[in-house]
Parts: sequence; structure tokens; C-alpha cells
Amino acid sequence: MTQSRFYVTTPIYYVNAKPHIGHAYTTIVADVLSRYHRLAGVEVHFLTGTDEHGQKVQQAAAQRGVSPQHHADETVVAFRELWKTLEITNDDFIRTTEERHKQIVQNILQNLYDRGEIYKAEYDGWYCVTCERFFTERDVPERICPEAGCGRPVQRISESNYFFKMSQYKDWLVSYINDNPCFIQPDFRRNETLGFLRQKLNDLCISRPKSRMSWGIELPFDSEFVTYVWFDALINYISGIGYSVNPELFAKWWPASCQLVGKDILTTHTVYWPIMLKAMGVEMPKMIFAHGWWLSGGSRMSKSSGNVIDPMDFVERCGIDAFRYFLMAEMALGQDAAFTEDAFVRRYNADLANGLGNLLSRVATMIGRECGGIVPEPAAESEHEIALKESVLRASSAMQKGIEVMRIDTGVVAVSEAIAEANRYIEQRQPWRMSKDGDKAGLATVLYSVAETLRILSLLLSPIMPGKTAELRKALGIGGDHPHLKDSARWGLLKPGTRIGEKIALFPRLDEPKETRKPVDKTSVPESGQAAAKDIVQIEFNDFKQVDLRTAKVLTAERVEGADKLLRLEIEIGDEKRQIVAGIAKHYTPEQLVGRTIVVVANLKPARIRGVESNGMLLAATGNDGVLSLVSIDGEVGSGLRVG
Repeated sequence: MTQSRFYVTTPIYYVNAKPHIGHAYTTIVADVLSRYHRLAGVEVHFLTGTDEHGQKVQQAAAQRGVSPQHHADETVVAFRELWKTLEITNDDFIRTTEERHKQIVQNILQNLYDRGEIYKAEYDGWYCVTCERFFTERDVPERICPEAGCGRPVQRISESNYFFKMSQYKDWLVSYINDNPCFIQPDFRRNETLGFLRQKLNDLCISRPKSRMSWGIELPFDSEFVTYVWFDALINYISGIGYSVNPELFAKWWPASCQLVGKDILTTHTVYWPIMLKAMGVEMPKMIFAHGWWLSGGSRMSKSSGNVIDPMDFVERCGIDAFRYFLMAEMALGQDAAFTEDAFVRRYNADLANGLGNLLSRVATMIGRECGGIVPEPAAESEHEIALKESVLRASSAMQKGIEVMRIDTGVVAVSEAIAEANRYIEQRQPWRMSKDGDKAGLATVLYSVAETLRILSLLLSPIMPGKTAELRKALGIGGDHPHLKDSARWGLLKPGTRIGEKIALFPRLDEPKETRKPVDKTSVPESGQAAAKDIVQIEFNDFKQVDLRTAKVLTAERVEGADKLLRLEIEIGDEKRQIVAGIAKHYTPEQLVGRTIVVVANLKPARIRGVESNGMLLAATGNDGVLSLVSIDGEVGSGLRVG
């Protein structure tokens, strides 16, 4: 992060309804980017807000029997309160009904009109109320709005209006996009915009007659008309930083470093917006990034479909930080992603409860018991400590790279891998045995290494989970410090002699959703050890000898496409490599398995599961709480060894 300033914007959200997960996602992404840059010592300005004019707002207000301004004043509270709940650190919140914005919009309109960039003409064509856009006959052959995610009927309109000479800038925009490949991201969105520009580009209608729609900013040169909502809304990105009224502030923050938008408003932001800026003589933003949609039941979440998820439902049940983590980990910026309760709980338990939370619990317990609650002085590093350190520093590099290339999810994956590596490291080094054997130097080295791992990982995750990582750092005894992102790339900053805080349950496990739980078969699953003894079917020793149990090392792991519960593992059994399919995806992520030594039934006949051949079966046990645990081997052993 070499820049000295970072200006990030979200779309301003329409106040015709309360916020949903799509609004929350974009704003959390902007917040995470802002926090990372601040952590790196970069000065940040983060702008978000609400779009409060237009026909949809006027209609929503009319249905409630209140004025549009009253409706906007009430609805905006829901956005402000949600951003506060989600710990959004925006520097400004702009409303398009504010005088500071309206005056700048009118100044721009008057300037463009005076220079001949706006003209009046008769319009006869098709109009979508929902998108507030006009379309030609060619655009809507089936009389359905062609905008992504809309698909609603359009209506015929004939009226006088004012038009912005957008068409004359088409060739310039195509050249600019081609000459500046980072301007529109991801790459396929740039290609989508260029595909749109291969068609004829019409001039843009930028007014609405008050006789049809009165709720908007009045045109400064004709009081019978108000401004088209998109021409009004887009200007917030520069009115919020004082365009034309505060030159010093505007020069400090413009051009924007990153303008985040959803893919459904790609055209307005990559065609209308740059052409408006060009006509105004204003520099282009550095990057416009269009992210994907959150899907539910295979389709986009929308109010009309009735499948919208209220972010507050999950925040209240699972916590703010877990919700933020899931959104950042689950969606690759630019792609679509599915939001299900099952996926949320699975990732929470795997990454946070079994991963990060378990790691903190293990090290805090042992430092408290073995070292009197004091971080010990480490001795010389072995190859195990070196491997752990390399994994953690790779995570630091990957996270910083992920922020630079707008792939927060890849950074999260690297951190998750480092957490899994740290838990494996504990299993390999067995500090409990070192304590029993009196190996104080080895024990101190192991405990320090894991505590230092947690220090670095807490720093890398702090922009995503600010609350929980603050708790983690307090538990490590470093809650009052003021870290810098560069501290995540430096091993050994945790000072020996630091007194750790009280032990905490950072991420208590969540129960699986009721609809995904399998009913317990009371006849086959005993409730106690005594019952088990009575229900076990006895076999002869010769029968048992036929089962070939072997140790196996997991080389790779990945999800089986189309199967929520299945993982495909490539394993090594001695000199042999083979693959098995296991129904453990709800309990373990692929990253948690790679490198582990497991126990498998090596002589099971091959079978095809969901079209994937499985040559063997791993062993696992399920507790009364429904938590599945793999059968593990005590100490370091090779693969291919006989068990039993």
C-alpha cells in the first residue's frame, strides 16, 4: 500500500425500503478496505449515504400517506443504525436531500446547460419505473426492462424533457477504457461495458416533468422540471468532498481510489458517470469495482422475490464479527455467492470455533497452567517453529496482496491455513508431553510460537473482525497497544514476560440449523458408555483381522461440486497415493485437513459417491453434541503404518 491517501465510496442506497444484506455487504467491504489502509498508516476518507429522490421514493411515501421528505427522514435512520451496529467507520454520510448536495447538483446542471451540453427535446419511448430509465423500441422488444435483475414491465411515455449529450463521448470512453485497464474491475466487467458500448449510445434524459414526478432537485434553468435521479445521485461522490465549493478538500481526495458498486448498476457507473465527469472537466476515478450478488435459493435476493435476508437476524444470533467474517470469506469480490444458514454455521464452526477460538483456548490454558499466566521466553527454533513462522508470514503477505488486488477472500484463506497450521503444530509438538517430561525449554518455545502466531493473525483479521480481535489481543495481554500493519510481517514482537488476560471463549460453537440435522437413531446410537457396551455386536478376532487400518497423510482436499457435505481427499498411504470421499465438509474445511495424518480403512472396496471414486474410508467419531472429530494418532508417525 504505497499511496498516502485512500478515498473509497459505496453506492448511495435508495430509501424506498429498509437495508438488506446486499447493502450491508458493499458497506462492510468498504469498511474493511478502509480499516486495512488506516492500519497501514494511510489517510482514509470513506463516503456512504442515501439516495432520497425519485419516483420510487415518491410512491413509497404516497403508500404510507406521508411526504417524501418525511419518508426519507424515517428510512435513513435504519441505514445509520445498521452501519453503527455493523461497526462501519465511514467518515461521511451524505443524503441527496441535503442542501450541500442539491446546490452542487444545480451548479453542475447550469454549467452544462450554459455550455450547450444539455438541450430540450420531445421524447416518445419506454420507461421502467423501478430502474427509472428510458428505453428505445429496440431495447425492449418484449416490453420488459432489460436491466440486470429487473425484468419488470415498462410503460409508454411521450413528453418533453431535457437531454445530456452523452452520445458524443462514446468514442472517447471506449478509448479511455482500453487505455486504462484498471479503470473497471474485475476484467470481465470491463469487457461487459465495452460490449454495451458496441451498440448505439443515446443521449441521456436528465429531467422529469413535475406534472408526472415532483420529488427531485429542481432544474436551475426550468422550474417545471426536476433532475433525473441517477444524474442527481452519481454526483454525491464529488459533492461529498466539496466539488466547486471547497477546492482544497476536493483536491485532497479526488480522484477516488475505489468506487464500489453492485453489478446491477454497472452501466450507470461505467458509462453515465465517466461521461458526466468528462463533460464537467473532472478527472476519472482510479477504479470502479463491481461486485456480484448474494443468492438465496439459486436466485438473486430481492424484495419482490421474498428471499431477502435481514443482516440483523444473523448479527443478533451469531455476533457482528462472525457475520462480517462470513461475508468477506464466502464471496470472491466480483463473483456471485450463496448465503445459507447452513453455510454460515459450517464456516463459523470450522474457521472460528474449531480454528481461531480453539487455538486461543489451547495456548491460554497452557500458559496459565504451565507459566503462571506469563508469556515465556522461547528457546532455539526447530524446523517445526520455522515452518509455522513461514506459514504465518505467508498469510501476512497474502492478506496484504489480497487487499491490493481486491481479493479479501484469498487473504482470509491464507489466514485460515495459518490457523490450521498452528493447530497442527500443537499436535505435532505435544506441549502437554513436554510438560510431563520436564522439557521446559521446548514447552516455552511452543507456547511462545503459538501466542506470537495469534498476535499476527489478530492483526491481519482486525479490519474484518474488529471486536473479536480486540478481545483476542486483550487475552494475549496486548490489548492497549497501537499496532501497524507492518507488524504483521515481523515475527517476535510479542514480548516474553507479558501477562496474558483472562481466559475467554472467543467463538462458542453454533448448533447446526434444525433443518440440516439428521434425526438421531436411538436404537443404534447409545447415550452412554454403559449402553454402548450392551448394544455393540461382538465379532471374532479373525473378522477384525480382515479390516486393514492404516495411517494416511492428506495431500490435498477440496469440496465435491454440488455436494454440501462431501470432501475429496488425495491421501498418501506409504508409497501409494489414492483418493477418498468423506462426508465431513460440515465439520472441517479443506485447509484444516491438508498435512494431517489420519486413519483409514485401506482395504475397503472402491465405491462411487456423487460420481467420484472413493478408494477407502477415514475414521471419525461423533460426540453427543453432534461434533465430529477425526481419529488422530498420538505423536509423529509416517503414512502407511498398520493400526491395531
